[in-house]
Order: sequence, then C-alpha cells, then structure tokens
Amino acid sequence: MKTTRLLPSLIFAAALSALVVTSARAEETDSETATVKFSNPAQPGTLKVTITSGDIRIHGSDEADVTVRTELKAEGAPQRKDGLRVLTSSSSYSLTEKNNVITLSYGAEAWPGSGGDFNITVPRATNVVISSAFGGDIDIGEVAGDLEVKSLNGEVKLKDISGGALVETMNGEIEANVVAMKDGKPLSFTSMNGEVALRLPADVKANVRLRTHNGSILTDFDDKQLVTKTASLKPERHRSADAGDHDSEVRTAVREAVREGMEVAREAARGAREAMHEARQAAREAGAEDRENEDDVLVNPMPMPPLSPLPPMTGGKIVTGTLNGGGPEIRITTMNGDVTLRKTNVAKK
Repeated sequence: MKTTRLLPSLIFAAALSALVVTSARAEETDSETATVKFSNPAQPGTLKVTITSGDIRIHGSDEADVTVRTELKAEGAPQRKDGLRVLTSSSSYSLTEKNNVITLSYGAEAWPGSGGDFNITVPRATNVVISSAFGGDIDIGEVAGDLEVKSLNGEVKLKDISGGALVETMNGEIEANVVAMKDGKPLSFTSMNGEVALRLPADVKANVRLRTHNGSILTDFDDKQLVTKTASLKPERHRSADAGDHDSEVRTAVREAVREGMEVAREAARGAREAMHEARQAAREAGAEDRENEDDVLVNPMPMPPLSPLPPMTGGKIVTGTLNGGGPEIRITTMNGDVTLRKTNVAKK
C-alpha cells in the first residue's frame, strides 16, 4: 500500500524534473553566445559596454577570450538556424575589437524601454567601462582591472575586485567588496539616491572621505584602525530664531536639497532622451559607411548618447580620516542613504 501511495508523488516529481530540464534547454537554445579575442592578449585589455537599459553581469575568469551571452542577436550574424539571413533587427547589439579594446554597444536605435541583458566573461585583468543610459542592475565579480561604471538607475554590485573603481549612479544602491587595494588605484562611489556599502580587508591602508546628506555613516573598524574627524554643514541662524526654529530650518534645507536632486535627475533623463534621438539620427546617416568596413571588425559600433554628469554635492555630514595609517584614496558620497564601511568577511578555516 505504501508503494501505491508514493507512486503519484513519484510521477509528479518526474514530470516536474522533465519540465525543468526542458525549460533549461529552451533557455540555452534562446541564449546567443559570441566570443571575441583581444588583439594583444599579453597585455590587459579593455571592455567598453554602452547600452540604453538592461542588466549587465561581468565575471572575471582564467580564459583569454571575452564571451558574451544574451538573448539578443549580434548584428551581422550571417544566417539563422532556419536558413534566413538577418539583414536588420530591432533588437541587436554590436561587438567590435580594435587596439586591444572590445566594444559592446546596444540600444542606439531602440526605444528606451527596450532592454537587453548581457552575461559577459572576461580575463581577470581586464579593465571595464560601463555606461547605462536609462537603467539596469550591474554586477561585476572577480575582476582585477580598473572599473568605471556610470548608470542612471539600478543597483551596482562589485564582488572581489582589486583594481581602481569609479562608480556613479543617479538612483540605486552601491555595494562593493574589495579584496586588495593598490597604490595609485583610488576608489570612488557616488549615488544621488541610494545606500553605499563598502567592505575592505581589515589590514588595508587608505585615506577615507565619507559623506551623506540624509543618512548615517557607519563602520565596524575600531577607532584605532580608523582614525576620523567629523564635520557637518551648519545653516545660518536668524538672530531671533530659537532652537525649534533652527531645527525647522535644517529640515527645510534637507528637503530643498532632495528636491534639487530629483529635479536634476529629471533634467538628466530629458537630456538623455534628446541625446538618444540625435544618436539614432547619426546612426542612420552613418550606417552605409559603417557597413563598408565589416571585413575589418565583427560589427561596427553605433553612437550612444553620453550620460549627464551627476551634480556636485556639497555639505551634509562628512567623515574624513585614515585607515591603518593611510594609503590610496577612498571617497563615498550619497545624497539620500547610509554610508557603511565594513571589514571583509573572512571564512573560518
């Protein structure tokens, strides 16, 4: 009887397993893979990724090539499995290599809402430059080269990095886990709206400057390791103002700073849309000329609109100091959110 009762469950489990396998195979079938070689693999190469929107995941490996996995089609694909050639596609990306720089470009001719997700594997020493015009999460892991990330919206996560880093996002949290810092390789993280959390080895040496307008600055380094001093913006008081009036002035100043930040974000989005329109027009005009060079590169890159720079942030709560005696610069700034500086988790042996 027990065997009889178990039979339906076993049949259901088998059917579920078959469904999972079928889905996985379908996902593998839909995913496109492109591999590009650096022209000088003996030297660290650079990967430049410029997209309108979509998630980007980059992983460092011991492989010498760069591998791109996505559901999108690469422009210039000679033939599909059904025998049809793709002459043009509304959801395609370009991929080129020149002078040890690999460029991935997507979205110049697409509607801003059309996103594309990319999973990329690179040699560990690769330098990475990312520009995401409208948004998407960005994950980079186990890369030892220098990183530059600029995004309008989305979380940025850096795992086990050991090069210099410059990260700027208008709206999104930033998380970074650094395994080593090198002389002359500073770290800079800026978010208009989002928490910033940085993990460092306990013995790392650095100079730090941490700032937030509307949030707390936190650390688990003790006061012997991290020696700091704190400053804060002090609004002017009216001569007749009492303590209650002063608190109200401070709250008003914070609200004004937040409103200004959001207005700058809206202006940046409008500017990005206008630049996108101009880029699409330039892409159409240059298309014929670009196609003449297809023998030299995989696919020619399309022009992309530049991201508007983040507005300068002044005031707020500022903590400066030295970590383990001082070293390379670490700068963290956010308008709205906490700033957290922690020790890297060390697995117990």
